[in-house]
Amino acid sequence: MKAIFDNRQRLHDPQHFMANGKTYPSPESPERIARLKAGAEAAGCRFQPPEETGLGPIAAVHSAEYLHFLRSIYARWQRIPDAGPEVIPNIHPAQRSDNYPKSAIGQAGYHQADTACPIGAKTWDAAYWSAQSAITGADLLAGGEGAVYVLARPPGHHAFADLAGGFCFLNNSAIAAERLRAQALRPAILDVDVHHGNGTQGIFYARDDVLTVSLHADPDRFYPFFWGAAQERGAGRGMGCNLNLPLPRGTDDAGYLTALDTALARIEAFGADVIVVALGLDAHVDDPFKGLAVTTDGFQRIAAAIAGLGLPLLLVQEGGYLSDMLADNLTAFLSGAA
Repeated sequence: MKAIFDNRQRLHDPQHFMANGKTYPSPESPERIARLKAGAEAAGCRFQPPEETGLGPIAAVHSAEYLHFLRSIYARWQRIPDAGPEVIPNIHPAQRSDNYPKSAIGQAGYHQADTACPIGAKTWDAAYWSAQSAITGADLLAGGEGAVYVLARPPGHHAFADLAGGFCFLNNSAIAAERLRAQALRPAILDVDVHHGNGTQGIFYARDDVLTVSLHADPDRFYPFFWGAAQERGAGRGMGCNLNLPLPRGTDDAGYLTALDTALARIEAFGADVIVVALGLDAHVDDPFKGLAVTTDGFQRIAAAIAGLGLPLLLVQEGGYLSDMLADNLTAFLSGAA
């Protein structure tokens, strides 16, 4: 299987992760790359760098205002007296329709949903090349490849069109799906990350040309809390083109595979001719976030079930954090998808 990665994706090195009123080392560290790359190579992946396609395919999903913010905010932040080393907001608007301030502090609050997406000196470069990797993967799939793995880091599925969050800045899976759609394909996005793909849902919620499906730990007591309920089905033309399958905490392989059958039936009913898998590995029983209880063998079975639809697969890395099993989990998934 071909795989895409650019070394510049290592440049984002977040120093802070604030949760539960405490500051921790970020679990979305560059060390993830080494483990994921080893896992992919063990499954037979052959890595190549992405082509550069410019901002156009990214701007097809994200607003120009937001892209300007991501590219410029770090330099502006450093002009604030006694500014910290990373852009981390401390205030947020009550509604997206509230005033859009000129202040760097205010704009950070507008464009960053939480404290899990600090912006450093090289965050934009890493996110840009992560997105370019996803775009190249989409182009390879459109050109006839049956399956492609994208080591997308930083990840993307919590990023909305104009809002970062949950370690994510550019929505790689959404950018890839839009790239495929522009090449006359009909994509479905299947998100298997332990967290709901709220940014992906938000981007396509009122559209009927991309199906979004997410299996995830029930958000009533799990991040991202405000999105991911079963009743969220789409809006306007997109009604019925969004499917959420929230799972009880601790759901094991059997429960997950049962829900996956429902997801795959919806993808077939949509008439998709290509699947973008938002590939989170954090549903594993030993992942630090402890949301679900999928085993390493379970990941292989999940991938085999998805591959059983017989559609081209673009596997875009999302979550999956530092544990002894991270590389093995990716090897298992890619082996099942091959």
